[in-house]
Amino acid sequence: MQRSSRGLREVCRLLGYSRQAYYQYQKSSVNQSFKEDLVIQQVIRHREIQPRVGGRKLLEMMEPFIKDHTIEMGRDQLFDLLRNNDLLIRRKKRSKPLTTDSNHWMRKYPDMIRAIVLNRADELWVSDITYIQLPKREFGYLSLVTDAYSRKIVGFCMNHNLSADGPVSALKMALKGRINTGSLIHHSDRGTQYCSDAYVSLLIDNRIGISMTQSGNPKDNAIAERVNGILKQELLKDVYPNMKQAFQAVASAVDIYNRVRMHSSINMMTPEKAHTETGPISRRWKSRSFKQKQEVS
Repeated sequence: MQRSSRGLREVCRLLGYSRQAYYQYQKSSVNQSFKEDLVIQQVIRHREIQPRVGGRKLLEMMEPFIKDHTIEMGRDQLFDLLRNNDLLIRRKKRSKPLTTDSNHWMRKYPDMIRAIVLNRADELWVSDITYIQLPKREFGYLSLVTDAYSRKIVGFCMNHNLSADGPVSALKMALKGRINTGSLIHHSDRGTQYCSDAYVSLLIDNRIGISMTQSGNPKDNAIAERVNGILKQELLKDVYPNMKQAFQAVASAVDIYNRVRMHSSINMMTPEKAHTETGPISRRWKSRSFKQKQEVS
């Protein structure tokens, strides 16, 4: 023990440090490792609910936890920690089926939302269809109706094919849960499902204005595309063994999306919370699809 102490004293002398400084460094290193372990465990807890949530969103979600434990960690440090522990999310690119066919004879409606200003829920709904991968290159098709003000998914339906049945069922769910009876516009692409007699009639019967994109550019329906991306990149698996399990996973993902996941586009609220708000909502980024009043700071 004495020989070890003399050796440590000699090393410290050669490096120009006192033994006290060495022990403080050791204590600091252990403390830092402990705090990094705490952060990793918290990341794992969040990933159990949102399996593919990214680093930037994680940092926002864990901000209260980090402050409570007096941990100093910025974005770059968190990304380094995730990378060193193999916790970064790697996006996979897959070939995808065509879900929109706008080359048809049915009536197409003009774009009504370019200058719209939103102040409440149920003022603008956006709809889209995305696919869910099944075995043997088969697909399930997920129809979504999202409230543009709150980003809440207000209607959804899984279907085996691309008929209008799925979108119609999703729209009926949205109508059933509608909380405001004021003016409402429905915006979608010009696919056959949304131009079909069944879908258009349901909108007209409920006195809902009909708006459609004028090109195939995803930015023309940016909110709907963003919702698709969040569900598939953060909350759903790449492939499901059958339609039943895919539907169960979608129902769970929609619930987490609406009630748990915070959104930078609605001032880090959940869609469920934002759906009860009125007036302008502060956002962390600007949408190109329509203009929304900004909260005056």
